[in-house]
Amino acid sequence: MTDHESGIGRRIAYYRARKGLSQRDFAPLIKRSEAWVSQVERGVRPVKALDVLGRIAEVLDMPVAELAPNAPAARAEPTPAHTRALRLLLATDHALRAMVTEPAARPDLDQLAEQVDIVWICARQARYAELHTLLEVLLPQLETAAAVRDSSHADVLLAETCQVWAIALAELQQFDAAWAAAERAMRVAHRRADPVLMAACAFRRTIVFQRGQRLDLARQTAESARAALEGMLDQPASQALIVYGALTLQSAIIAARADDAERARELLDDARKAASAAGTDREEYRVEFGPAAVAVHEVAVAVELGDAGTAIRLAAEIDTRNLADFHRVRLLADTARAWAQRRRPDRALARLLDAEALAPEYLAGHRAVRSTTVDLLSMDPGTPGLDEFARRIGIDMPRVPSPAGRKNTARIALRAARGPRKP
Repeated sequence: MTDHESGIGRRIAYYRARKGLSQRDFAPLIKRSEAWVSQVERGVRPVKALDVLGRIAEVLDMPVAELAPNAPAARAEPTPAHTRALRLLLATDHALRAMVTEPAARPDLDQLAEQVDIVWICARQARYAELHTLLEVLLPQLETAAAVRDSSHADVLLAETCQVWAIALAELQQFDAAWAAAERAMRVAHRRADPVLMAACAFRRTIVFQRGQRLDLARQTAESARAALEGMLDQPASQALIVYGALTLQSAIIAARADDAERARELLDDARKAASAAGTDREEYRVEFGPAAVAVHEVAVAVELGDAGTAIRLAAEIDTRNLADFHRVRLLADTARAWAQRRRPDRALARLLDAEALAPEYLAGHRAVRSTTVDLLSMDPGTPGLDEFARRIGIDMPRVPSPAGRKNTARIALRAARGPRKP
C-alpha cells in the first residue's frame, strides 16, 4: 500500500465522519460493503477504480481531485454526433407512421433479418455512427412489417433491434434513452405474449441498469425474470433454459459487484448446471449461453470479488479459439483487470492491447477498461506503451510535480486527512 493510497483512506475517513456518517451508513451509499470501507480507511485495501472514486467523492460532496490529487483523469469530450442521433431516433413514432402509411410493397422478412444481423455486428464492434444510419432505415421498415404482416417473426426482429439499440445507448452512457429503447422492446414482446422473448428483453434491461450503476434495479429485473422462467426449464431443447442461464450469469456478476461472494458462487453453480443441460453454446433471441459463456463469466466474477489469482488461472484454462470476438474482448479486459489487481501493469497492458486489436472502438468507450488504465497509470506511468494506449482511449495523466511540489502536495493531503486544527 503506497502513501498515496493510504492517504486517500484517511481522507475518506475524515470527510465521512465530518458528514456524520458511520461506516455502516456510508457503505450502501457507495455500493460497497462495510468491511470494504473499513479496509480502505485503514489503508489495507486501495480504491482501484475511478468510477468508485467518483461515487465516493459524490457522496462526500467533494471533487475527485481533492480526494485523490494524483489520480489520472479522463478527458471531457463533447457528445459525438452519432450519440445525439441515436437518442433522437426515440422521438420518432415509427409505429404511428407504419399504421397510417400504406407500404409500397410487402416487406421482405428475410432481407430485414439480414439487416438486423448487420445491426448487431455494428453494435458489438462499437461502430455507432454506422449503427445509427442502419437503424434510421430499419426501424420504420420493421414497424411496417409488424403492422402489415402481423407476423411473429417481424415482431421478434423488431424486439431484437430495440434491444441492441438499448445496449448501444447504455454503452454511450445515455441511460435514460437506453431505458426507453429497452421498454420499446418489452412492449413488442408483451404484444406477442412470448415469455421467453420477454425474458430476453429483461436480460437487456439488466445490462442497461448495470451500465448505469443501478445494481438494485438490475438485481430485481434479473431475479424476477429467472423466477418466471423456472417452470419452463424441463421442456426439451428449451429456449427458456438459454435465457435463464444468461440471466443467472448476470445475477452472479451483480452479486459480485455488491461484494456478496457466497451468492455469486451459488449463482455460478446454478449457471454451470444450466450449461450442462444445454450441452453446448446456443443463442436464443440474440441471448448467448452455454459452457463458454459460463467460463468467461467465472473470470469476471473472480475479478469483481478481487480474487485476481483465481481470475488469472481460470482465464488461462479457457480455449479462446472458438470464442466469439466479443467474448474474447471481455475475457481480455477482465484478465487485464486481474493483472492490475496483482500490480503487474506490463501484463495488464498486454491484454488490453490484444483486446484493442480485436475491437478498438468498443474498447475506447468501455468503462472498466478506462478504469483499469487509470489504475495502471497510477501504478507505473512509465510502462512502455501505456501512455500511448491511455491517450488513444481518452485518458490523460496529470503533470508530475517537482520534488518540492510533491512534498507540498503530501503535506496538504495529510493536513486535510487530519482535519482542521483546534483553536
